Amino acid sequence: MSTNLSAYLSKSTRLTKLTMKKFSLILLLCLSFISALSQNYSLKKSNIDIKSHFRALSVVDDRVAWLAGTGAQVGITTDGGKSWAFTTVPVPGFEDAKVDFRSLYAFDAQRAVIANVGSPATILLTTDGGKTWKSVYTNSHTDAFFDGIDFWNDKEGLIYGDPIDGKMLMLRTTDGGNTWQEVAGAPQLEKGEASFAASGTGLHCLPGGKVLICTGGIVSRLWKSDDHGDHWKCINVPMLQGESMTGIFSCTQNKNTLHIVGGNYGKEDPATIHHYYSVDGGAHWLTSSPSVSGFRECVEPVSKKILIATGPTGSDVSFDNGRSWKSISTEKGLHVVRKARKGSLILAAGSAGALYVVHSKP
Repeated sequence: MSTNLSAYLSKSTRLTKLTMKKFSLILLLCLSFISALSQNYSLKKSNIDIKSHFRALSVVDDRVAWLAGTGAQVGITTDGGKSWAFTTVPVPGFEDAKVDFRSLYAFDAQRAVIANVGSPATILLTTDGGKTWKSVYTNSHTDAFFDGIDFWNDKEGLIYGDPIDGKMLMLRTTDGGNTWQEVAGAPQLEKGEASFAASGTGLHCLPGGKVLICTGGIVSRLWKSDDHGDHWKCINVPMLQGESMTGIFSCTQNKNTLHIVGGNYGKEDPATIHHYYSVDGGAHWLTSSPSVSGFRECVEPVSKKILIATGPTGSDVSFDNGRSWKSISTEKGLHVVRKARKGSLILAAGSAGALYVVHSKP
């Protein structure tokens, strides 16, 4: 009996060691594969003369994209980012030098909607490729401040901003941005809860009339609506919060997974977790390993499995829907990265005229 037991234990030990070796080999191959994949992404700088700080970016397809930022600058490319044409767009009540566009949605090469930050908060629409613009909405309340804009289709969309008298500023259009109406059911926010117009990606209009919005500051939460913004449910998040420059800076939903990125804009801390994800609608939040390599202001889906995150200290890519991340660039000063709604073109932009095409090899 003891001889058989010894033989069994010896065989079991050999099998365990063999299994562990196989597991280690598979893990090593997976890590090597992810590392190889990350090397296929690179940032190629676009040489432009404009030195504006860019936070508003809308990529329509593989040829058309719009960009906007400080100094009332709005740019458009129709050749996939190879060349750009910029124009100064005046906003009533502002000197051009003080205009900062951070909300932008482009429908095509001719039609786009932009909005500035600060009061008076103004929405502008062009239908001729940016040659002329008309003001379609103005809010002169001292607290008016737009943070982001998105559309479900060519007609229906939302724009949102910081709270006025405790209620989130939210408007809806049903005619492609020509007219805007206040959303009566917009969320009531806590004291010190607002949003960051850091990359224009704090609002997402999702299929079926669903909406996703993130807030930050003293209180940071995720807000969800299933009926075009008429009713809202708030979701608590573990993201760093409690100060005016803390919280979620960008959110997205990739397949059925929620992603949030952020931290403290005023103080970079390596100990801070800058990315969380949830696979159950926000009931529980998980952390990545390894995570993004610093404070991030934007997270953008590239495919059902791939995401890119960017911020002032660099950019990262995930090939497993946020379970792990790999640094792809240490280019500083980037604020926003967006992929074409129809196509594969990916652009990134940021401070002092920073503008890049994100290249990937199959």
